[in-house]
Amino acid sequence: MAILPKKRKMSPGEEEVISRTQWDRYVRARDNGHLDYVDLAKKCDAYYQGEQWDSTDIAALDAEGRPALTINTILPTINTVLGEQSTRRADVRFKPRRGGDQEIADVLTRLYMQIADNNKLDWLEQQVFSDGLIMDGRGYFDVRIDFSDHIEGEVRIMCKDPLDIIIDPDAKNSDPKSWNEVFETKWMTLDEIEEMYGKKPAERLRFIAENGNSYGRDSVEYYENTFGDNDAIEDYVSAPIPDTDDYRNVRALRIIERQHRKLVKTDCFIDMESGDQRFVPDNWSDAKTKKFAKEHNLSIYTKMRRRVRWTVTCDQVVLHDEWSPYNDFTIVPFFAYFRRGRPFGMVRNLLSPQEQLNKISSQELHIVNTTANSGWMVESGSLTNMQVEDLEEHGAETGLVLEYNRGSTPPVKIGASQIPTGLDRISSKAAANIQAISGINDSMLGSDSAEVSGIAIQAKQNRGAVMIQVPLDNLKKSRQYLAEKVLDLVQNYYTEERVVMITNEEDALKPSEPMVINEVTPEGQIINDLTLGEYDVVVSTAPARDTFDELQFAEALSLRQAGVAIPDDAILEYSHLNRKEQLAQRIRVMTGQEPPSEQEMLMQQAQTQMAMQTLQLEIAKLEAEVQKLQSEAAVNMAKAQGTQTQPQLEVAEMQAKLEMKNRELELRRELAALSNQTRQGQTETAAAAKLASAAMNTAVKQQEQETAAFQKVPEVKTF
Repeated sequence: MAILPKKRKMSPGEEEVISRTQWDRYVRARDNGHLDYVDLAKKCDAYYQGEQWDSTDIAALDAEGRPALTINTILPTINTVLGEQSTRRADVRFKPRRGGDQEIADVLTRLYMQIADNNKLDWLEQQVFSDGLIMDGRGYFDVRIDFSDHIEGEVRIMCKDPLDIIIDPDAKNSDPKSWNEVFETKWMTLDEIEEMYGKKPAERLRFIAENGNSYGRDSVEYYENTFGDNDAIEDYVSAPIPDTDDYRNVRALRIIERQHRKLVKTDCFIDMESGDQRFVPDNWSDAKTKKFAKEHNLSIYTKMRRRVRWTVTCDQVVLHDEWSPYNDFTIVPFFAYFRRGRPFGMVRNLLSPQEQLNKISSQELHIVNTTANSGWMVESGSLTNMQVEDLEEHGAETGLVLEYNRGSTPPVKIGASQIPTGLDRISSKAAANIQAISGINDSMLGSDSAEVSGIAIQAKQNRGAVMIQVPLDNLKKSRQYLAEKVLDLVQNYYTEERVVMITNEEDALKPSEPMVINEVTPEGQIINDLTLGEYDVVVSTAPARDTFDELQFAEALSLRQAGVAIPDDAILEYSHLNRKEQLAQRIRVMTGQEPPSEQEMLMQQAQTQMAMQTLQLEIAKLEAEVQKLQSEAAVNMAKAQGTQTQPQLEVAEMQAKLEMKNRELELRRELAALSNQTRQGQTETAAAAKLASAAMNTAVKQQEQETAAFQKVPEVKTF
């Protein structure tokens, strides 16, 4: 259920004024072009579905034995444009403006994507876009706060029937912020009215309808109509009032929901230093307002403000009349084409060439049908083996034998009618007119001949895309309006701490992950505070992800084959493999482009510590051996005069090994220190680790060379 404040009490006189004013405004808007729009929109929708002949024309053709062909070229034409829209994915993001934060802007972007996903916005957008193309240029979103599934409310996006929405007849701009009013009108049963608005209003309405005191046939429906079958409003207006007995058989009543702007005086806070101003909340008392202004060094002044009034009536009964809980209308329009306050769609201009194509094709078929049995000229009473009626029925059969009386005129077959010259060209011209008007050519329909080159097909497709760019640009504008409205609702109603499950498209094993907004820390700070700051909406259009990735993947492979050094992980990003992000990261780690994970770093650190401990034991052992050899050399020094000092050589060798081990230990310590730094800055650590490892290897090789050179020292003799 959406936000709907309780109905306030009002006097009978006030209720009469409000209901009569509401009805008069509705009649004015209805009679100022809406009835004509309903007729034309229904006709356009019928043509799209293939219902392209008037019932009187079909009856006349049937009486003459003529066919009524329907060559529906509007359907594939419109479907091609719908397909073009579905392949262009819209990316909506927010960027900080005044008082905004980039981190919060990113949170808002992720939250909007989740709201869009929860409301199946892709499907809703396609419905609204198709309404705009088919229903003579008009499609509508409706954005409100709904409390059906969440106690704090969630943004709910719906699409509305264009026949139920009446925009401001004085509007000259497609932006709803410039409208003064907008209507939604619909039929509801008495049970539905009782369920939504209470028993007392339903009983009053029943009495009004059953006693014939309503505003007219456009207010009360006495006859049952089927789902989706909305008769034209003028039929109700012009139809006679039913008998008294029929009043007890009320089917439905018209509900008029009107959102309109009114000027009111409102207190406003103003910061004299920055110039910022904010309206005082409606439920604040004067004392609270003055206290807040004093605490924050703000000034208070009164200004005129255009607020939205929300009024719902049914005939003479006011069901709801309060200030809207929203800052603007809930309706977000999409107009395929908009010219000086008059929207129109794509099908409207295709009606005439489609009718021409159907009539010419039907005439051609009629000529072909009449060619086989064009008729006979028979002298009265001349046939002996059949009657004239039999000849009429079987006259076109193969091998027909006619017997006629001797002396009478033999039967003569009437020559077949020929297709008038140029009729086929008129038919082809009608089909060509449909393509020329819509901009959808054979290349976009996929019906180009095989002889046409790929470059030529691409060029024709590009020309066709330019022709349909206007409704696509207007759709982008509607996306802008929609995102701004969602942002406004989020900042005004997503004010408490809540956990939002964000869809994760990168990891199939983790389809969603939690994100906390307006989180209050123990220190009193608010993390991801969405209520503060102003943000701009940026809408960009790109091909659908699957299509875009396929194009990027193919282009990357072709560039690599041409010799461009594109990394493996970059190519992998455009593939459709599961867990491609993990695979790409693993490739970067293996190639040294990205540092290892924290777990891998911990394993490396443990291995380094073990290696260092082993080295320390080896060094201690070597030091003990060196001391032992030095003692033995000192004792035997006198005995070894004049001969090779083997103990001395052994000491030197052991000292060399000891020095090598010490240097290796020092390098490993440096490597361990760099590994610890990696956890703080992984990028620098990876490079440092590689440098340390290279330096260690170099040092070991140098030490080995020095040891080898020392072992080649000539014999030492004493004098």
